[in-house]
Formats: sequence, structure tokens, C-alpha cells
Amino acid sequence: MKKLIFLFSFLFLIFEINAQISLVKNVPFSNIGPAIMSGRVVDLAVNTQNPTEFYVAYASGGLWYTNNNGTSFKAVSENAPTQNMGAIAIDWENGTIWAGTGESNSSRSSYSGIGVLKSVDNGKTWINVGLPNSQHIGRIIINKNNPDEVVVAVIGSLYTSNKQRGVYKTTDGGKTWKNTLFINENTGVIDLSVSPTNPNILFAASWERNRKAWNFDGDGEGSAIYKSTNAGETWIKITNEKSGFPTGAGVGRIGLAAFNNNVIYALLDNQYMRPEKEKKEEKGLQKDDFKKMSVEKVLNLDDDILNTYLKTNNFDKRYTAKSVKAAIKKGTVTPNDLATYLEDANYVLLNSEVIGAEVYKSVDGGKTWEKTHKDYLDGVYSSYGYYFGTIAVNKTNQNKIYIGGVPLLKSDDGGKNWTSIGKENVHSDHQALWVNSTLEGHLINGNDGGVNISYDNGENWIKNNSPAVGQFYYINVDNQKPYNVFGGLQDNGVWYGPSNYKASKRWEGSGNYPYKSIGGGDGMQVQIDSRDNNVVYAGSQFGYYYRINLKTDAYLSIHPTHQLGETPYRYNWQAPILLSPHNQDILYMGANKLLRSMDKGENFDVISNDLTTGGQKGNVPYGTLTTISESPFQFGFIYVGSDDGYINITENGGATWTRISDTLPQGLWVSRVISSQHEKDRVYITLNGYRNDDFKPYVFMSENKGVTWKNIGSKLPNYPVNVIKEDPSDENTLYLGTDNEAYVSFDKGLTWQLFSNGLPKVAVHDLVIQNDAKDLLIGTHGRSIYKANIAALQEYNDVKSASVAIFKVPSIRFSTRWGSSWSKWSQPFEPIITIPFYTSNSGEYTLEILAEDDTKLNSFVINTDKGFNYFDYNLSVKGKKNIVKLSMKDNSNKKAKNGVFYLSKGKYFIKIGDIKKPFEVK
Repeated sequence: MKKLIFLFSFLFLIFEINAQISLVKNVPFSNIGPAIMSGRVVDLAVNTQNPTEFYVAYASGGLWYTNNNGTSFKAVSENAPTQNMGAIAIDWENGTIWAGTGESNSSRSSYSGIGVLKSVDNGKTWINVGLPNSQHIGRIIINKNNPDEVVVAVIGSLYTSNKQRGVYKTTDGGKTWKNTLFINENTGVIDLSVSPTNPNILFAASWERNRKAWNFDGDGEGSAIYKSTNAGETWIKITNEKSGFPTGAGVGRIGLAAFNNNVIYALLDNQYMRPEKEKKEEKGLQKDDFKKMSVEKVLNLDDDILNTYLKTNNFDKRYTAKSVKAAIKKGTVTPNDLATYLEDANYVLLNSEVIGAEVYKSVDGGKTWEKTHKDYLDGVYSSYGYYFGTIAVNKTNQNKIYIGGVPLLKSDDGGKNWTSIGKENVHSDHQALWVNSTLEGHLINGNDGGVNISYDNGENWIKNNSPAVGQFYYINVDNQKPYNVFGGLQDNGVWYGPSNYKASKRWEGSGNYPYKSIGGGDGMQVQIDSRDNNVVYAGSQFGYYYRINLKTDAYLSIHPTHQLGETPYRYNWQAPILLSPHNQDILYMGANKLLRSMDKGENFDVISNDLTTGGQKGNVPYGTLTTISESPFQFGFIYVGSDDGYINITENGGATWTRISDTLPQGLWVSRVISSQHEKDRVYITLNGYRNDDFKPYVFMSENKGVTWKNIGSKLPNYPVNVIKEDPSDENTLYLGTDNEAYVSFDKGLTWQLFSNGLPKVAVHDLVIQNDAKDLLIGTHGRSIYKANIAALQEYNDVKSASVAIFKVPSIRFSTRWGSSWSKWSQPFEPIITIPFYTSNSGEYTLEILAEDDTKLNSFVINTDKGFNYFDYNLSVKGKKNIVKLSMKDNSNKKAKNGVFYLSKGKYFIKIGDIKKPFEVK
């Protein structure tokens, strides 16, 4: 264990050194939101002595702190080596923060962690105190009588077997750890609950689960409840066939809530199938009816009944009772095809009639259990119980309990009866809940849309969404001035807003938030018609897209379906779309085949065979296309990549295809393929091994359309890669996003420079460049969107041999408001221009502001780093002679109200060393 901690610390030190020597470490990034839809909360830690003070852990957005009841939040994990959170615990008396990294929800976007982090200075600095291979952590418990004694629930890796699972305990503040409960390499511990009256009594919920890219198995023999009576030193399994609690292969995730030493509640995701007689009764024809139906019986079906079936199950509108019966008569369609038409993997998952959520109670310390309710808790879990698991009890009233799933439910009678307490301003997916046992009705809820607070037991909720913690999958920009930014988010739909957005609560006065929602579900890719910025293509998971006109609200649903009689299309969770750069009427869409519409999504043709390995049997669509790129040099010259590692190329619009990935690492997710805009035969690709628990960076380029490949990712740290982009101006400059960082290369990937100014360690899912503004936009999966101007970077290869280079400074418009304020109670408005410059060496430099005749108007001694530097200049003038001279030039320009004299209208120079650069005040 000590060797692993040392190795991690050593690697982190290397990364920090790389950040310090990076040429672009000073490039300033600003967050441009949005914040209103927030992001997924995984844990809450509330100061019971002062509940207006609490911490919120976001799945991939880091740790945030408030001491004013959520009115505002402060990020406390900016300096942490990861923003991926699983569980938190606070030693309030000593101010120590414990963070278990790696979300435990086991979803498609549950990022792995790097162990347990600890801070003793309110998050200013962090140390990794162990369990570096734990990957996902479910709960942390601090012994209230000994803050150095900490117990951690480790669920372990998501996609592969590993030994660092179970319960771990430290008695020396994290210096050493002991694995006190280990079940097997596929079973970890998802939850812990301690008796409020006795810290020696702990309950642990083990969970056997195994996720693959094509399948999720969220139950197993290893799922059970354990008990410790010696503060987690030893454990006894307390759920067995005689206990009353379900056992065996169908036991899924378990959430725990201890009321005292004897009373304990458990929320179970019961994955056993419902008895046939208890399955929901469905009216009309059902899918499975056609698996046994003869041709004659189908032909004799009433047309209205058959049409109802087709419409209810969203068959393509071309299929009617008349057309289906005609096809069956010809023998081109069989009755069974009317069933298999619906049977993609996601349909099977969503329509599995499992028992679902159940609540159990023990009053004898876990020896025996009894289900609290008679009926099924329909609609709480559906078939997604692995994503939830929250249960809470009021510590002063054992009959007041709460459970979280898709709704948030409460019971006032120990779980016999339930009512929903979710409201219109509360996200529907609930992940964490804190119950105030001393103030009746006070609840703090963490969900997929942030934090909500109630003081009347859920009748009304306050929304506390100031942190920008959006989980973007994809972003794009239009060509308006100022341009807009569009993006699709995990579980929070598709939004767009102005690129000049700055966080402010001013919108609450007008009721008009700058970003607007244009779609729900899990937001995915976005394309904007370059001829009309109002025409937008966007959508949600598994290929459900739409075309919307933002001006007229005209709407077209887009979800191409296969021909009846064929195998259903397989759409990825993030099914790719692309408007052709040659004709914006042409829309490409990726399933397992490439589809093309020539009429803005109205109709589609299939222009390929299956371009994947063919998929695998499971409950998640797999063997799907993930990325599309069409060469700007030639219409129909297209690359596609798949989730199972295939990359294919066509140069004739899909008439023929060639696989070009056989010499690359196999079986990896193709996260991006980019056809070069500088050289026709050049192509870049990134592969992602995250779904194999493979964290190596895979980045390749080819100069001959994929005949041979060059590895350009070997010097990157071990984080999976999500995206690569070419600079539109300089063919040597590339931008890259990984699961933890963003980079730029000025030499086609031979070396990489780390961005870090304003950017925390967060997953970068997408990058886009707005060509006119010369802005780089970063879509993060946990911290919304960041922006930086890259005009200076685009000139690097022209100035890299110079000792000093000053880059263009945009002109600024003069204002008589400079130095004044609205009243004596407000701060004066002061102009700022940012001066970007490059130095070949670190050191002390003098920056001068000169008039046209070289009169020195101001000067500054600044410390610079090798590489890009930025200096904010407030346009002030110093020296009586200079002030008099400028006043004579422009009599209207006088000393400002704040006592500062500013530059008047005119042309000026910036000088560093022997280099001068003009700028203008208009």
C-alpha cells in the first residue's frame, strides 16, 4: 500500500512539474456557464450544529462549500488532482475533509477515482492518503470519538475485476489502511451506516456488479448486508435465507440507514423477475404475441387493432396495417418481425419486469428483516436501480423515512405508505438526502440537477444552483456576433447561450436566464446550419434527434428506423450526427450503419453495411458508430469510428468502404476521428480504453488516409482521451481533451503543453474553435464550459525563436465613465486590456506604454514565465508631464473621479525589450 501511495504521489509530482514548465500554463480560461441546470450530486456533508454550513460533492464537478445555506458556494477542490467524487466526510471539530474519489453510481458517465483525498486546510491543499486502486468509493464514516479512525466503503473498479474492494479502515488518519471486509474480486461495498448512538456498530452493504460496454449486470450472490460491533474491525454477514431479507443472484444495490443500534432500514434494488401473475396487465396486442402468431392470424387481425399496435410502439409511419399485411403475404416479412422490430438492447433493459425497489426494516440489529410495504413501489427504480440507493431516516422518529429514485418519496409510518415529495423545480433523479432531526421538515436533497432545500418536508423547495457543474457531452458554436454556444448535457438536456456570458444573479430580477433549454433527456450532439443559425439539430440518448427552428419553433423529430424484417439499428448512447460541410441540407447520422439525409433530416438512406464488429448480446446497444468526419476537401470522403474499435473510410459517398484500423490497438472506443482541414490525406484519431479500465492515452495520426499510423500520444499522462481538434490556422497546432486535462501541441503531437490557468482537473469531453473570434471552447463533464482566446497561440510557430513577441491587442472604445461609479457605494468602473506576449526565457521584464512619439506614459516591471504571458493593463497614465501633455491633446479628457488619469483617444504602443506593438483607444 505504501508503495502504491508513493507511486501515485511521484506521478502526481511529475504532472505538477509538467504543468509548471508548460508554455501555455498562463493562458487564461474563464468559465462561461451555464449553472442553472447544475449537475449530478453524489454526497452531502452537513454540520448538524449549524445546518446552513455544508459541503456538496458532485459526481465529476468536485467539492463545493457553503456557510450561508446554499445562497452561494465556494469550490474547494480546485487544487485537487481530480474532480471525480464518490463520497465525503467532514471532521467538523478539526476542519478535516475526507473525499473518496470515483463515483459509485456505476452509470455510463461514472468516472473512476484515484483513492482517498484528505485536506486539513479547507481544501487549499490535498494529499492522497491511500487506496489508489479503489476507483469508486461509496461511503466514508469518521468515528465521532476518534477522528483518526475512518472506515471507507470501496465498491472497486466498474468494468473489470479487482482486489481493492470491500471495507477499509485506518486508525492513524490515513497513514495505513487495513482491508477488514473482502468478499471477492467482483463484489465491493457500496454503503455504510453507523448507529448514531454507538460508533462501534456499523452496517455495510456489499454489491456484486459488473459493467461492460454492451451489458450491465447489477446483481449477484455477493450482494448482502454485513454488521460490525467493533467499529469496522471485523464483520459478520447478517442476511441469509432465514433472515427475511432476499438473497441470491437477484440481489442488487442496497442502501442503508441506521436509526439506532437495533433499528436499521435497507433500500433494495431487487432484480428478481416478478411472478407471471403479478406482472402488469397490458391492453391490446403485445410484442411477444407476434412471436407465436401464425401468418393467417396476423392477416385476420382487425386493421384498427394492428394500427394501434404499430402506432403505440412507434413504428415508422410508413408501416400501416395494410402495408404490413401486404408484406407478410409476399413473404418479405414474418409475424415475428413485428416483435423483433422493437428488440434493441435498450428496449429489453427498459421493459424487464423486475421487482424493483423494496424497503426492509430490522428491529433486532439485523438478525431478522421484514418488508415494510405490501405493494410494489412501481416507478421508483424501473430497471435502473443501480443508479440510485438513497435512503434516510429521521434520527428522532424511526417512522419518518425517505427513499430516492426517479421520484423522492417519504413515509410517515415506517414505510407502509409512501407519498412523492418531488416538485416542479426539483430534478427527478435523487442521489443524496440529509434529514434534520432537530428541525422538523428540514431536508437537503442532492439530485442530478444540483441541490434543493425544503423546510416543510418537501411541500416546497429552494433551488441552490450557483455552481457551474454541468456535465457536457458535446458542444458547438454558431457564427453570430457575439456567437452562441450550444451543448448537450448528461441528464439535463440541450442548452444554448451567449459566449460572453458572465456568472451573475442579475437574471433573477428579469427572470430571463441567458442560456435557454431546447430539449430534454440526456443531451447529446448539436449541429447548427451555417446558413441560418436558427436551424439547429440536437437530441437525446440512443439516436433520438430533432431539427428545431429557434425563431419559429418549427420542429421535426429525427430517429431513422430499420426496414421491417431487418435487424434493428444499434444507436450509441451518444449517437453521432454531422451536417456536411459541403451542403448544409445533408445530415449524416450514425447507428451501426451510416445514414444520410439529403433533405435536412426528412428522409434517410443507408449508405453502408454494418461498420462495426456486429455487436454483442447484452442490455446496452453495442457495436455502434461513435464519430463521423467528412473531409472539407471532397464531398463523400468520410471517416467513421465505432465503440468496438473499428475505423472505416469511404471516398465515394458510401458506395465502398475500407477498414483502416487493423494495425491500431484493438477493441477500444473510437472517441474521435478528425479529417484534416489542411491536408486531404491526413487524419487524426483518438481511442478510449475507459470501458476496459484501461487509462492509457491513445492518439494517432496518419498522412495517408490510415494506411499507416503514427502514435502521437506517448508523452501524455495516463488519462483516457476523448477529443482532438486541429487548429484552423496552423496545421502544426492540435488541441486535446482527456478525462482529466486539456492540452495543446505546436508540433503535431510530438510534445504536449498542459493548460491549467482557470481549469481544474476535470474531464474534457469536447473542444470547439470559433474561427472568427479565435476562441477555444472546452466542454467539460463536470464544470460546464470554459473559453480562452487562442489568437496568440496560433502565432507560436512564427515567433518561437524570438526572445520576445507581443501579440495583437484589440482596440478599446473610450468612455467618460472610466474611473467613475454609479454612486459612492459602488466600485468605480475601470477599463482593462489584456496584453498577450511571449518570452523565450523566464525572468524580469519591463513593459512600457508609449505615446506615438515614444513618450513613456507608464511602465511596469513584471515577472514572466517561459512561454505565453498575459498582463492586465488598466489604461492609466503616470507622471505629471504625461498627464499635462495628454490633457493638451484632448481637453475633454480630465482626471477621473477615482483620481486616475486614463489614456485618451489615440494610438499607442506597448514595448517589451526592443519589441513594440500598437494598440488604439477609439
